[in-house]
Amino acid sequence: MNRAVRRRPALATTALALLGALSLTACTGGPVPTTGTARAVDPASRPDLKPFYGQRLQWTDCATDGYECARLTVPRDYARPGNGRTFVLPVARAAATGPARRIGSLVYNPGGPGAGGASSLEEGTDESFGAAVRARFDIVSFDPRGVGGSVPALTCEPAGAEEGEEAAEAGGEEAPAEEEPEAGVGTEPAEETSEDFSDAVAPLYPRTEADRSAAASGARTAAEDCEEHSGPILRHVGTEDAARDLDVLRAALGERELTYLGWSYGTSLGTSYAEQFPHRVRAMVLDGAIDPSLDWRQRVISQSAGFRRSVDDYAEQCAEIAGDSCPGANPQEIRALIERLYQRAEREPLPVAEDSTYAEYGGMDATAVLDAVSMAMYTPEDQWEPLSEALREADQGDATKLGALDDEVETEEETEDPGTAEEEQEEEEIPEPPADNGGAALTAVNCLDVPHPRSLRPYWAALAPADRAAGVYGTAGVTAELTCRDWPSGGRRPHRVDADGVAPVLVVGTTGDPATPYEESVSLAEQFPEGMLLTYEGLGHTAYGRGDTCVTAQVDAYLVKRERVRPGATC
Repeated sequence: MNRAVRRRPALATTALALLGALSLTACTGGPVPTTGTARAVDPASRPDLKPFYGQRLQWTDCATDGYECARLTVPRDYARPGNGRTFVLPVARAAATGPARRIGSLVYNPGGPGAGGASSLEEGTDESFGAAVRARFDIVSFDPRGVGGSVPALTCEPAGAEEGEEAAEAGGEEAPAEEEPEAGVGTEPAEETSEDFSDAVAPLYPRTEADRSAAASGARTAAEDCEEHSGPILRHVGTEDAARDLDVLRAALGERELTYLGWSYGTSLGTSYAEQFPHRVRAMVLDGAIDPSLDWRQRVISQSAGFRRSVDDYAEQCAEIAGDSCPGANPQEIRALIERLYQRAEREPLPVAEDSTYAEYGGMDATAVLDAVSMAMYTPEDQWEPLSEALREADQGDATKLGALDDEVETEEETEDPGTAEEEQEEEEIPEPPADNGGAALTAVNCLDVPHPRSLRPYWAALAPADRAAGVYGTAGVTAELTCRDWPSGGRRPHRVDADGVAPVLVVGTTGDPATPYEESVSLAEQFPEGMLLTYEGLGHTAYGRGDTCVTAQVDAYLVKRERVRPGATC
């Protein structure tokens, strides 16, 4: 599911690209037992993990006033935690506003995958929490392994590419041999074998052999670039390992149990934690849920259908939210305009100004237009009006505003001093990542977490069903998954939640959520023992922290007092 499933609150203004190229395996030397007494073994009791579980965070003032920062060291490979290779992860916290009544720390993940939690907290995400929660908890977040300020961090671009510098190979860690292709793969049509397609741009629905060859070629190149520049860490950035890091963070914070809130992709991280450490959960809120039982194709269709429904909602309800700025007099005109832009952009990129980020690509192609429209579905109250103005201008021949909708807001972030963190990598060199490596992390985590076919045939077979279910949103989603075909394999498999003994978990689902469809929240709540579902009847991605007082009150009561939400609860 190579689409950003990140929370988009007004306070956190940065965004990931929507389309990238657009079960449980232990890191303890074997499969993680999911039932029985083996699960109850506390990893902190393992001698080789004690140094990590025994650390205490050293807090200093962040670059942003009002926040404290620290760094957490975790093993890169939990199967070999003593080999000297680690990740050093930025951590940030906002202290409880009512320290006399403080309960402890509340850790959150803002989504992604690929969103940095430490930087999002410094951007003010703590203000998204209710006053009751901010008073009783230190609000804490961290950059997951490989993401943001993590050392090392993912990159799919070489350091010093402009000067032709080559990224150094990692010392002492060999990449596994390539997997043998499935029987018949070498003879199937639309393999990426011709250089003629290397610079081609695949349409939203690649129907011809040439289009499919271009899509497969571009996806393979993207995967090879990531393997070349981040190969040593690609197999160590999955959600299962990030959940283990979350438990190390819990211990480093001095908490016996974890209080956690995950938005969007953060629900996957929370679910994995609950499965691996069910008896360590005090309270857990999963807002905008991802169903772990879906395979890659089911995930694509589920999410793509969510975006298609949201764009239909935009056409139907634009006048109510965006007023006179709507680019059409009625829903039919708005739908026709969007479709017209897609068709134009497939023939020729839409023109943009010279200072646009898309100028170097000759304008906005169809995928870029679809990205911009889809990303504007996250927070209708903030984004539908500028989207409407941008669509109108794009239809008149200037797509500059449309291309600027998902421009990332540059923020001054504290520069990590690698210090001892680099020394601990045993002279291993990994290229310095770009300022925002969210795109690389998005692809890396999704591809590692969800098994994908090695043959091209299943992707082409998925195009027609995806088209029927979600139109171009579905077919573009399938094409985006092609990068995962050539990605290192993880051990995770689609499965229903197995978290016996976990405390009651609260799942929050928004009926008009584009990125994490409501049906997945319903399913996830049913899979948890004593799972609870809070339904928010509204538009946009996720619910908590977006201003609805009903949602805030019920989530806060659960987090602070562990009050249960009644069956059928709706806001």
